[in-house]
Amino acid sequence: MPQPAPQPVPQPVPQPVPQPEPAQPPAQPAKTAFVPGTFADLPGWSRDDLRAAWPAFQSSCSVIGKRADWKEACSIARTVNAGDERAVRLFFETFLVPHRVIAPDGSDSGLVTGYYEPLLRGARKQGGPYQTPLYKVPDDMLTIDLAGVYPELKGKRLRGRLQGRKVVPYASREEIARADFSGKELLWVDDPVEAFFLEVQGSGRVQLDSGETVRVAYADQNGHPYKSIGKWLIEQGELTSEQASAQGIKAWIAGHPTRRQELLNVNPSYVFFKEEKLPDPNVGPKGSLGVPLTPQRSVAVDTTQIPSGVPLYLSTTHAASEIPLQRLVMAQDTGGAIRGAIRVDFFFGFGTEAAENAGRMKQRGQVWVLLPRPTR
Repeated sequence: MPQPAPQPVPQPVPQPVPQPEPAQPPAQPAKTAFVPGTFADLPGWSRDDLRAAWPAFQSSCSVIGKRADWKEACSIARTVNAGDERAVRLFFETFLVPHRVIAPDGSDSGLVTGYYEPLLRGARKQGGPYQTPLYKVPDDMLTIDLAGVYPELKGKRLRGRLQGRKVVPYASREEIARADFSGKELLWVDDPVEAFFLEVQGSGRVQLDSGETVRVAYADQNGHPYKSIGKWLIEQGELTSEQASAQGIKAWIAGHPTRRQELLNVNPSYVFFKEEKLPDPNVGPKGSLGVPLTPQRSVAVDTTQIPSGVPLYLSTTHAASEIPLQRLVMAQDTGGAIRGAIRVDFFFGFGTEAAENAGRMKQRGQVWVLLPRPTR
């Protein structure tokens, strides 16, 4: 019997080999945006007495006027009659353009806090109530600037010390408190809590037991990141956000004296000081721009986001209120806790009232950067 013809065996259909997706360029991080507008966009601009900001602007011009983009505007500013409000206003509205600051996340508002120049009591030698040292910059602390090799690190410096042939991080606040820093004292003060808050403010005055009053200014920092003790107290359930003002924190310490050092050590950052003469008590301390700060017209900002020295328009409210605080200010300082595009620390000045206002200031605000009008 004949056999059936063999049937062809079906062959599997070859499947297409998946091809890798073409490589995509890495996503670029969002950047702070400056959106140009008009002076009509600035809340309260017409009500601000710009003459009060003029001395601070002239101080800024002594620095930013050396930059190419500010040279012409600052040169013209020298011809303006500082006592004529209309002339001052005309200058700003003619030669500058307001740009609204938009954070990388798209937000147009941020946190506004306050700082001031405190007064402490102290002595040049340890004794009696003066048991808390203010330290000068230690000789063994190294400052390493890598910007020459890594340009992206411009403005960032490492601090450390030598351990054998290795550079290791410099001592933290807790380690400094335990270590023997004999010989590194600048002055002695009578209150460790006020000494801590002096570091937060960055500068202050010390009335010595001799009757002399000197200014202590920021000299350097130990390289550790700033951490907020107020935020820690909130996280621990010890205070609410509303209670965590400078006054509230000091009250908590007074009620928990045995936990004082535990709390202060939460912030590993430590500030070292230098002494300055105080020839005129009406002149503020120098900010990071190198010019004296003007009460109510100088602010600290994050200079990786906002150019140092430039005029800003700030729209916020006074502490714990809805009363507008809207005025022209100058970006003349920085601070360890001041990080972000819309993050402003408002300088209230010197004295009890300034301390009270600064300690309670924790508001939302908007910021405009005033930049030179492009030449045609």
